[in-house]
Amino acid sequence: MVGFDPNKARQLTPFDHAAAGAVSGIVTRAVAQPLDVLKIRFQLQVEPLKLGPGSKYTGLRQAVCRIYQEEGVTAFWKGHVAAQSLSVVFGITQFVSFEFLTKSVFSRLPENLTQPVYKPVYHFFCGGIAGCVSTCVSQPVDVLRTRLVSQGEPKVYKGIRHAVGMMYKEGGIQTFYKGLTPTIIQLFPYTGLQFGFYSFFKTAWNSAISKNNEIGSIASGLCGSAAGFCSKITVYPLDLIKKRLQVQGFEEARKSFGSVQKCSSLLDCICSIARHEGLGAFYKGLSPSLLKAVVTAGLTFSVYEQTCAILSYRHGS
Repeated sequence: MVGFDPNKARQLTPFDHAAAGAVSGIVTRAVAQPLDVLKIRFQLQVEPLKLGPGSKYTGLRQAVCRIYQEEGVTAFWKGHVAAQSLSVVFGITQFVSFEFLTKSVFSRLPENLTQPVYKPVYHFFCGGIAGCVSTCVSQPVDVLRTRLVSQGEPKVYKGIRHAVGMMYKEGGIQTFYKGLTPTIIQLFPYTGLQFGFYSFFKTAWNSAISKNNEIGSIASGLCGSAAGFCSKITVYPLDLIKKRLQVQGFEEARKSFGSVQKCSSLLDCICSIARHEGLGAFYKGLSPSLLKAVVTAGLTFSVYEQTCAILSYRHGS
């Protein structure tokens, strides 16, 4: 049920899509938050992710053990309230925008381009635009979440309210939009590829196995996981750059983690990483990030599809 389909027996309302997007975001975030914490910690570490002087985290297992020993199990859900807010806002905006866009585009396409084989193409563009809209709406929450997750002990921010006040004093409203440019650059292809790949894998599944337009939760989860993997590995360096920019001006809370990188712009950040850490640094944290992408994309599409299926019964047969 992802994307407009004129053959659907039950057409859903924007409110239905918003509710399904919110439920999808809540479930996905609750499960995947620890992976997000690991990914962000790896991305922000300037030192190599291997045994060596100054390297706080050297691998997945070591990072899990060290975070648990130093900060306790609750550290894996640091910034969870802000992250849940982000997921709900992003999920609602993304799916409502995507459904609206696919419906608008479908009604304007020539009949020969409305065939299933072309669906991944226009789903890519609609998904990319939906991702950009969602990012502009949710960026302040994302920056706040990154700050809360990345701080060590003792904490600089005592809570969300305190963090918002401190961040506003730091640089005004602009502080909440740090990293917006690489986020937009990253999110258009990433969300576009997610929706495009999901449509492609779903069409392939229908053609090879199910022979109909509706697939179950397991099938949609598998298609979503494959879409998440393909999308993430394509645009990952931009995600790392975004995180580095979001913590600029937050050096005090990062001292316990090792060296702190300072950069003034997107280009400066790219050059600084390449010069001091090497090209391989653009893929720091790739393992937990890929694992997270597979889990979150699978859950996102599966929960969204099943929630839409449940809500569709409100409209009768």
